[in-house]
Amino acid sequence: MSLSLITLAAHLVQQRSVHSALTHDLSVVIEHIALAGKVIGRELSEAALHGALGVTGHTNVQGEVVQKLDKRANDIFVQTFEGQGSVVRAIVSEEMEKPWEVGGHVGGRSGDHVVFVDPLDGSSNLDANMTVGSIFSVHRVQSRLKTDLETGLLNRGSDQLAAGYVLYGPSTILVYTCGAGVYQFTLDRGIGEFVLSGSRLKMPARGKVYSANEGNYAKWPRGVQRFVDYLRDKDAATGRPYASRYSGCLVADVHRFLTNGGVYLYPGEITKPEGKLRLMYEAAPLAFIIKQAGGLASTGTERIEDITPTAVHQRVPLIIGSHEDVSTAEQFVREKA
Repeated sequence: MSLSLITLAAHLVQQRSVHSALTHDLSVVIEHIALAGKVIGRELSEAALHGALGVTGHTNVQGEVVQKLDKRANDIFVQTFEGQGSVVRAIVSEEMEKPWEVGGHVGGRSGDHVVFVDPLDGSSNLDANMTVGSIFSVHRVQSRLKTDLETGLLNRGSDQLAAGYVLYGPSTILVYTCGAGVYQFTLDRGIGEFVLSGSRLKMPARGKVYSANEGNYAKWPRGVQRFVDYLRDKDAATGRPYASRYSGCLVADVHRFLTNGGVYLYPGEITKPEGKLRLMYEAAPLAFIIKQAGGLASTGTERIEDITPTAVHQRVPLIIGSHEDVSTAEQFVREKA
C-alpha cells in the first residue's frame, strides 16, 4: 500500500497489533495531540487576519514574554483533552506554572497518562511568518495521590511512552515515536487527515550542518567554543567546515537533522550552566525521537534520557543530532579532544 494512503488513525491500529507498548489509550492520546495540531495549524495560517500576532503583555512561568498565539496554542491543547480524564490525568505545559488536571473522569477512572507539551516552540518567529512547532511527550503517572501529583510526574526520558512534534511550515508535519521507530505524517488539508509520509526514519551518523545561537558564543564554556571552532575549521577528511543554519525554532532545526544529519547546540552558559531548554517537554521528547533514528542527545556530560528530573520545568543544556557529531561534542565539552 502507498504511504500516502495510510492515515494516522489507520497506522496506529496497525502498530497496536505488532507493538504491545502502543495501547488503545496511548493511541487515543496521540490522536488528540494530532487534533490539537490541526487546529493550531489552521489558526496560525489565519492569525494575521484576526489580529492574533504580537505579545500579550504578560510573561509565563519561565519569565519569557508570552505571544498571543502561545496562550491560544496552550488553550487548544487543554481544550482538546478536556473530557478525556479516563485516559489523561494531567497536562504539563510551558505556559502553566502547575500541572493541569484533566476533568471529566469518564466512568470514574482516573487516567494513567500525563502529556508534557511546549504548545508553540519558536513563537518569536511568528511575526516574521517563519516556522514554529509544538513538542509533546507522554508518560505514565507514577503517583495516584492528588497531593503528590507533581512528584508522580517526574520520570526520566527513558520512561517515555511516546514523544513527537508538530511542525507548522509550508506543510504541517507530525513526527512521533513510541519506541518502535520514527514515523512522519503530513496533513492532507483536502481530507483533514495526517497521512504517512515517512516510515522508520534514520539519520546519518555524521552531518554537514550545525545549528547554534552564535550570538551567545562569548557566554559559552570553553569546551563548547572549541567544538564550534572545530566545526568551522577546514578539513576535507572529516567533511569540515560544517555549514551553519539556525532558525530560532528548536523543532525546525532538529527536524532538519532527522533526515540530513548534523548537530544542534543550546549549551549552558558560564553564568547559567543549567541551560535554557526545558528537560521534560523539549529536550527529552526530542532525544527520544533522535535516539530512535540512530542519533544522540546529551548535556555534554550526561545523556538526556538518563537524567532524573527534580521539577517539571527543569532546564538543561542540549546537544542533539547525529551520533558521531554529538559524541565529538561530548569529547570537547569534557576537554578530552
